Amino acid sequence: MSLDTLRDKLGYQPLLLGVVALLASAALAVVSSATAPAIAAAEAKDLRDSLSDVLPAGLADNDFLKDTVDIDRDGKMVTVYRARRGGELQAVLFKVAERGYSGEIQVLMAVDMDGRTLGVRVLKHTETPGLGDKVELRKDDWVLDFNGKSLGDPAPEKWAVKKDNGVFDQFAGATITPRAVVKAVKGGLAFYAARKQDITAGSGS
Repeated sequence: MSLDTLRDKLGYQPLLLGVVALLASAALAVVSSATAPAIAAAEAKDLRDSLSDVLPAGLADNDFLKDTVDIDRDGKMVTVYRARRGGELQAVLFKVAERGYSGEIQVLMAVDMDGRTLGVRVLKHTETPGLGDKVELRKDDWVLDFNGKSLGDPAPEKWAVKKDNGVFDQFAGATITPRAVVKAVKGGLAFYAARKQDITAGSGS
């Protein structure tokens, strides 16, 4: 093979590679554009289902995904979803989080206008299977103990697991996990109490 032929081939290959990369990028862009609406719709459905899961049936008749307000909490913005029935605000829903044994535990909670919990669900965690995962409703009904609770019921000092002289059960071999969820929910109620005026502003309640 002559030096000129080799030189031609070496120049051709990068050009071909560039063309292929350009075509591949264009194809990915087309696919992404085509699937984006479906992905967004699926994500919205999952979120709506999760929010509905912490609300009593029939409490709301609005699309609370479209009735939101962003509120600052310790330097981070929290999206608060507002549930209405007949135009009147009935409850608000938002996510809180605390550090558990293996990582952050994300909690979704619904609170009525009087500051009582209507429902609590753990959305995401990395706790030890068979121990810490009892915070999931599908594994145990422990999380239902938060229903109807408020900052004054139980008393603030009783917002803890029984090992810490509180009222909430802990799990054998996994006290840190329920302790974190209790702290998250109490913190969520405190957030609502402190920012209630901003959360309900313009709500007609």
